[in-house]
Amino acid sequence: MIRTLGLALAALSLSAPLAAQESPAKAELRARTPNEEIVYFVLPDRFENGDPKNDTGGIKGDRLKHGFDPVHKGFYHGGDLKGLTSRLDYIQGLGATAIWFAPIFKNKPVQGPKGDESAGYHGYWVTDFTQVDPHFGTNEDFKAFVDAAHARGMKVYMDIIANHTADVIQYREGGDYAYRGKADYPYSRRGGVGGAPINPGFNGDADASPENWAKLTDPTWAYTPFVPKEEANVKVPAWLNDPIYYHNRGNTNWVGESAVFGDFVGLDDIATEHPRVISGMIEIYGSWIERFGIDGFRIDTAKHVNPEFWRAFVPAMERIARDKGIPNFHIFGEVATQDVDPALLARWTRMGGLTSNLDMAFASAVVQTTSGKLGTAVLARLFEDDLLYQGGEKGALNLPTFLGNHDFGRFAMFVKQFNPGISQDELLARVMLGNAMLLTLRGVPVIYYGDEQGFVSDGNDQLAREDMFPSKVAVYNDNDLIGTDATTAQANFDRNHPLYRQIATLAEVRKATPALYAGATISRAFSDKPGLYAVSRIDPETAQEVVLAFNTSNQPVTQRIGTEPRSLTFKPLAGQCALTADAPGSLTITLPPFGYAVCAAQESNVSSK
Repeated sequence: MIRTLGLALAALSLSAPLAAQESPAKAELRARTPNEEIVYFVLPDRFENGDPKNDTGGIKGDRLKHGFDPVHKGFYHGGDLKGLTSRLDYIQGLGATAIWFAPIFKNKPVQGPKGDESAGYHGYWVTDFTQVDPHFGTNEDFKAFVDAAHARGMKVYMDIIANHTADVIQYREGGDYAYRGKADYPYSRRGGVGGAPINPGFNGDADASPENWAKLTDPTWAYTPFVPKEEANVKVPAWLNDPIYYHNRGNTNWVGESAVFGDFVGLDDIATEHPRVISGMIEIYGSWIERFGIDGFRIDTAKHVNPEFWRAFVPAMERIARDKGIPNFHIFGEVATQDVDPALLARWTRMGGLTSNLDMAFASAVVQTTSGKLGTAVLARLFEDDLLYQGGEKGALNLPTFLGNHDFGRFAMFVKQFNPGISQDELLARVMLGNAMLLTLRGVPVIYYGDEQGFVSDGNDQLAREDMFPSKVAVYNDNDLIGTDATTAQANFDRNHPLYRQIATLAEVRKATPALYAGATISRAFSDKPGLYAVSRIDPETAQEVVLAFNTSNQPVTQRIGTEPRSLTFKPLAGQCALTADAPGSLTITLPPFGYAVCAAQESNVSSK
């Protein structure tokens, strides 16, 4: 098992008095380390509507005021915290031990150019960082949700943003707000190098001292920012309403300096180098830990923030969590990439101070191998590069892994794109193969809501954010879901769906098998073409070997691989475990097309370390 209750309680008896008084379920979850979790990621607006009275967030007017329009994919649909709480049993039945949800902070309801507006249903356009958006409920509803999850032994991860706020600050210059860099528009001149001197004595943003930043008082170095009168006090805490705490350099072009100092498609880019911003963000997010006892943060747009900020922020959050009796607070950042390139991700765990990142490289590698685009050697190389991360292979165990998400699109969609004309049966088989990799290879598996019900999606972003409750969105409802005759026009909480059952089965195998959540990885067979990928996971306590085998090709495979000499016989844990032990250290694996096997060496033949 992941942890025995006795060990959990014994460990917590050495912690703060508050932790010692917690319920057994809560005490057990506090003792679990991040790599022991299975995470379910959900957009609350798209999951379940528990209280229709809050659909418009208490805002009068039409959809361009309150943002509610259940037939439009880019507006609020009605899901909320009460609905999410009511479905905890469904989520736990899938095998999830932790819930990560898109931000629930109060958002600007609607923004965007006239005629192309959309709503803040996704949660990333924050105006008030201290309270729940009224479309989702209240702070009391959030407390009830956290308490209900904890009572079940489930952790709660919040999605947070430090890079930007909603688009409130405007520029008087008009135009397209192209990025204006520091060389041409230094802090010392108004509107560019030829402008009037401003901010005398300011030594630049590399000087982190409060004394230096106190000299930065005029924000007109690149553009002339202003806050519209009707939104002068919309941001909370109040200090966020002052343009001096923002970069005010126009929209990022995604490369170089602008990736950190530019507005994210118009969103107000916070000057996270500023000491007041650092202390303010620590206060904001530390308060959510102190008030609600949450268990972790996923950090949005982490690579668009200067690394010095994270080196201050992350230790502060971990310290506040420990003081609250939360010793295993999990923080993971979003460093967006669609390449199989662990170096970019690992860089932020070393120079950026992030303890972990979403494993974008894993997602890309699994998508491309299970789709048949790349050979299985890319998986072996992926895990060889675990040494790049802070903490090496052990640190890599805490990387949240996933197959698709709300930004890039769904896993099944990618498989279809790589295989035009694919049959529904083959699509289901390839998706199941990917699920098997997600739940058994190293990392912390993250399941994107709806994947367990065969959601496919037509694209990324809004097109991959379908409703679990009966949807009124035409571009969702015409999708051909996999593994079912259902559509998104009806509720999709079917526990008998083949993907739900598969994930639930693999989740239980994972939780009961320490090699799968804590073991080392040894690649045994791989190729530059689709075919067999075999790997051994080794239990760090008993040294028991668990062999994983995946066939990414459309042909059956039979192949001999090396194993630990002491592993003489194997028992099946999941999949098609057709193995033949030829000799000590040698094993023959047979798999059908797109098949997989999870097989554990018999304990009687395994010697302890």
